[in-house]
Amino acid sequence: MKNMKTIVKTLMVIALISTVVSCKSTFNASETMENQENRNALYQEIITNPSQFSEFIKLAQQDEGAKMVMMNNHMQMMESGNMKMMMHKNPDMMEKMQSHMQMMMEKKPEMMQQMQSRMLGKMMGNEMGRKMLMDTIHNNKTMKKEMKVKMMQMMDENPEMKEEMMKKNPEMKKKMKGKMKNKE
Repeated sequence: MKNMKTIVKTLMVIALISTVVSCKSTFNASETMENQENRNALYQEIITNPSQFSEFIKLAQQDEGAKMVMMNNHMQMMESGNMKMMMHKNPDMMEKMQSHMQMMMEKKPEMMQQMQSRMLGKMMGNEMGRKMLMDTIHNNKTMKKEMKVKMMQMMDENPEMKEEMMKKNPEMKKKMKGKMKNKE
């Protein structure tokens, strides 16, 4: 009888442990993310909770690939005008973003170059942008000097371009000839 009680108790403990172990769920992130509804629910949970969202952004900023995706999305938002509208509504955010962008560009010069070339390309893409850029260059003595040096270098490297520019701008041709005479 005593033996029977020990066996029953042992079986009950084994059954209880088995139940507890079998009920333990294992989380598999990739399986969860395969289902669109699960992904949407997860995204919604993160974006509606400010501390979770902040934690998510911090993690994303530690990954180089994620940083590039965020920068590209940021650039697209800026180009589309959505960012400008959002900034006008929230000046504090605008100030923080500008200081953050400045800090990021100081840390990563290649990011600054990429942004400058994008902005330059965008400005050169329309007449008003070109005019604004040219006005800025002409009003800034340092930029004007740099532009002249760069143009001279480009014309020395590319004689066809030099000829084309001389045909289009007779005033420039006179200045160039005058400078060449002064050098001799």
